[in-house]
This record gives sequence, structure tokens and C-alpha cells, in this order.
Amino acid sequence: MLRERRTIAAADRTTGEAGPVPRLVATRATERAEDVAVVTGDQRLTYGELDTRATHLAHHLRGLGVGRDVLVGLCLPRSSDMVVAALAILKAGGAYVPLDPSSPPDRLAFALNDAAAPVLITNSRLAPELARGTRASVVMDAWAPSVADAGQATFDPLPDPAPTDLAYVIYTSGSTGTPKGVAVSHEGLTNLVEWHNDAFAVTARDRASHVAGLGFDAAVWELWPYLVAGASVYLADDLTRTSADDLREWLLARRITIAFIPTPLAERLLASTAPWPSTTALRLVLTGGDTLHRYPAPGLPFTLVNNYGPTETTVVATSGPVAPNAAPSAPPTIGRPIANTRVYLLDDQLRPVAPGEAGEICVGGPGVARGYVNRPDLTAAKFVPDPFSIDPGARLYRTGDVGRLLANGEIAFLGRTDDQIKIRGYRIEPGEIASLLDTHREIAASVVVAHRDGPDDVRLVAYVASDSRELTPAGLRAFLADRLPDYMLPATFVRLDALPVTAHGKIDYAALPAPGPLDALYDDPETAPRTDTEAQIAEILCDLLHLDEIDVEDNFFMLGGHSLLGAQLIARLRDAFGVRIALRALFEAPTAAALAAEVERLTAEESSVAEAPLDVCRGGSAAIETGAPRT
Repeated sequence: MLRERRTIAAADRTTGEAGPVPRLVATRATERAEDVAVVTGDQRLTYGELDTRATHLAHHLRGLGVGRDVLVGLCLPRSSDMVVAALAILKAGGAYVPLDPSSPPDRLAFALNDAAAPVLITNSRLAPELARGTRASVVMDAWAPSVADAGQATFDPLPDPAPTDLAYVIYTSGSTGTPKGVAVSHEGLTNLVEWHNDAFAVTARDRASHVAGLGFDAAVWELWPYLVAGASVYLADDLTRTSADDLREWLLARRITIAFIPTPLAERLLASTAPWPSTTALRLVLTGGDTLHRYPAPGLPFTLVNNYGPTETTVVATSGPVAPNAAPSAPPTIGRPIANTRVYLLDDQLRPVAPGEAGEICVGGPGVARGYVNRPDLTAAKFVPDPFSIDPGARLYRTGDVGRLLANGEIAFLGRTDDQIKIRGYRIEPGEIASLLDTHREIAASVVVAHRDGPDDVRLVAYVASDSRELTPAGLRAFLADRLPDYMLPATFVRLDALPVTAHGKIDYAALPAPGPLDALYDDPETAPRTDTEAQIAEILCDLLHLDEIDVEDNFFMLGGHSLLGAQLIARLRDAFGVRIALRALFEAPTAAALAAEVERLTAEESSVAEAPLDVCRGGSAAIETGAPRT
């Protein structure tokens, strides 16, 4: 009876090459030393260069005390140095703590101190802010030896890490106001790599994209399976990886064969009406990080695969292809468990629910993380003994997600058991944001919720109880920006005299007013639109940001904008004015006034080209058609 009521179990072994990641990458380097391992822009790093540099750095790290379960902070921009450093840490026997350089310094410092990382790898720009105190630091752009120098050195062999040794620690949002570090072992990483390369038939001929941010666990998935397989990894720049249109062109130009694309960006790619060339090399688009709402259109040259898995289960726990569906009645499923992974749907007493009933998604197997750094109570609550396994010490991770087993054996994702949310692929604990708002001297209490304006348009709304009429969104975002990354900054703030509560004294979420002009806080515009172009752009911005009016000198990102909204803004400007503004221009001058000036400049340039002699126009056209692909 228990076997019949087990909601799901997957215990098949993969057939991929077994072994820890650093040893397998070294094997590829021996076999394919001249093959390209990593591409960043126009820079290419071969497997021989990657392994040589990483080995040299690994021995340097060993001299700094890095070894088994020693955590090493890794804070570098997306680059080949980032890959070299991560591999070197694993080779040295340590575990890397990926830190996004764009995060606020206070948040980076918290992670480094909480992890008690004795060593930090960074660059000369970031080092002055991060490399403080007694922590040893390696400044990659100052330290890295030339390939020739590194190749002349000889070293003793480095020991393989044990399966239970830590591989990496990723910090995620925490409900108590501080992030929490998820500690993942080599056993989990190896299982992910073996499953991935076997399930998707990865070979050395593949070209894989790398688009996830360093602090997002998908970045782990985008790197190690391909380096183990001898494939080439292409790192997209920060502007390309946030724009569906630019990313599509980049994938085609680089002849990428396998791409992971975070769910919100994948949905925009799927919504595009631009045809895919029949000659495209792209065969697989993997997506995950949020609830997928769109199905692929018929005739696409690639297979879309939806994936699900918390950071605590080594990136992926379930996976499944998504077929075209002309009349969908529900979002795509999250597929079935990956190899060696057990997934159960349980009630609050950890008893299996009947097939077809909703239950909490609980995950067992080698992918289950060791736990949370310095959080034994939370670890005990979320990582519980597995009552269905005969393996000594086996545990289940209680995800807090709710699912239902369908008749075809796939799992439908239904939502959360708590108020944790995901926006643009990032896991967010609203309590962390509210706890910081509550420290503001003008705020008595606060609550943060996700407000959905459409299937792929979700924004954070903060409700603050305050009798102050001086609060402004810009001021509150500035207050939070020192402690939170931009994806956790609320887009809208609503002031209330008091937060609504139930008869039991808890927040009455159903009674919270919809964010609108009555209670929402606004920055009083001081500079009104001065030209028709500024007025049009201000109107577009108000529509995107759900505002009544804006100051044309207001910063787009301080108004609640983010990279994906920025890509939408660029598309709307193209439709409205017939010019293509580079996303970089928005990051460099993110105001309506600056965008208007850029629109007028581009319009003037196009007018001058149109008035040029015919042979000049033809020359320009031919150059566009036959020139090198965009980078």
C-alpha cells in the first residue's frame, strides 16, 4: 500500500562518466587540450589553458590553507577568470561561495562573514571594498600568471574531493531578514552533471550558453556539465543576457546548441513572432527558475525543456520536455524526477497524499544539500529524515512548494505553502524586505507581497504603516538599496495608517488594497516633459512601471525598473520611434530625458543616412548583410 501511495520515485542510475568534477575536467584537458573551453566576447580559453591556470591557482590556494570544506569567496564579473577561479577552488579541495559583484557591499560582506571564508578571489576594482580584515585575497587581474609561466611549473597531484565534501555554498533570501547559505556537496554536483550529460546527449561538439548571474544556482548547471563533456561554454555579456531580442541574435550568431534561459526571459523569447532560421544550431532550450506559463509554438527548431528544483536540491529535481499545445488548460508541468532523485507529495504529517491530490513537494536523493550554513535549527526543520528510504541517514528536503501528480506521471506545480515568492527566477523571502523596512524610523510596520499584473509581469509591492507624509518611493528604495540587490527592491509602495489584521491578530492579506493612486506613494515630479519625445517616453515609462506620472529626470531603476522591464522599454521605444536604442544606453543614462535625447540623436543619424548618395547607402546595406555577426 505504501508503494502504491508513494507519489513519485525515480531511482534509475545514469550512464555518464562517474567521478568528481575537477578530475573529469582535467581528463578533458588531457584529451582535448587545444579545444575551446570558454568563450567571453572575442576571448577564447582552451581546455589546456583552463586546466593549467586552474592548477597553478589551486596550489596557490592550498598554500593559503584552502582544503576540504574550506569556503572561498568568489566575487568576479562574468569572465574566463571567473571559470578559472571556480575550477581552482574545487581542485584545491575547497568550496566556492559565488558572490554577484552587483549586489550591495553590505550583502556581500554578510555572506563572506557568515561563511567565515578565509580567502577571497576577486579583482582590483572590487578588492578595496571586499578584501578587508585578516582575510587573504587573490586579485585575479594582478595575480594571474601567463600561460607560458604557468606551464613551466610542476606540482604534486591534488587529491580528489570526497563525495560528501562541499563543492559550493549559495546564499539565498532569508525570511528572518538575513540571507542563508545553502551548502551543496560534490555528490549532488556529480549527480547533476551525470544526469544532464546523459539526458541531453551532451558531447564535445556542443556549444552551451551561460546567461545566469553568478549568485543564481543555475550558473552551476550552465558550467560544469559542459566542461566535463568537453563542450564549449559561451558567456553572454550582462546586456545580451537580459534582452530576449539580443539574446536570440547572440544565440544564432554564436551557433549555440544548448541554452539555459531563465523562465521570464524564455517566455519573452517564446512570445516573439520573429521566425527561427531552419539552419539554426540550437537544439535545446532549458528553462527554469519560475512558473512557466507559455507553450512553444509548433515548428520551432529546438525542444523546450521545463525544469524545477530549489537551490537545496542541487539546481534540478524534476525535468520534462514541453510539447506545443494549441489549447492549454493549465501551465506546463515540471516533468518527472531526474535520475537518482526521489520526489514525494506529502501532507503536513509527511504522509503521502493520494494520486491527484495536492501535497508538499519533498525531495530525496544525492542532490539534497548538506543544509544551511550556521543555521542548525532551520536545517533540522527543512531537511528531515526520509521515512521512505532504507539508506542510513537519508533525508528529505521539504521545499514548501505544492504539487499534484498527474495521470501521465508528471507533476503539476501549484504554488507555495508559505509566502515565499519568485520574481525573474530569483527566490525572495518578503519577510527579509519587510524586516528592513521595519527599521525605518517613520514606519511602524510593513508587509511585502507579489502583485501579478499579467502572466509574466510580477512586481513587489510594499505596504507600510506610517503617519508620515514625507515618505517617498525614491527615499525608501535608497534606504533598502544598501542592503538588498535590485531584484528585491519593491516596485510600488503603499502607505496605510495601519496594516489590516484578522481576528487572530495576523496580517489580513485579503484586505490589503490593490496598489493604486489612492494610497500609493509617489515622487512629486519636479521636471515635467519639455518636448513631445520626452512626453511620449514618460507615458511609456508610466505604463510599464504602473505610475501616474514621473519626473523626466527620475532614474528608471529607482522607480522600480529592472533589466527585463528595460528590454520591454527598448522594444516599445523601437515601435514608437522606429529607432533601436542599445540596452547599454538605458543603463548608462536611465532617465526619460536622456532616452529622449538618444532617440533624437538616432533619428537625426538615420535621416542623414537616408539623404546620403545611393552608392553610400548600398555600401552600408552590403556591410550589414555580409559583416561579422554581432558580438
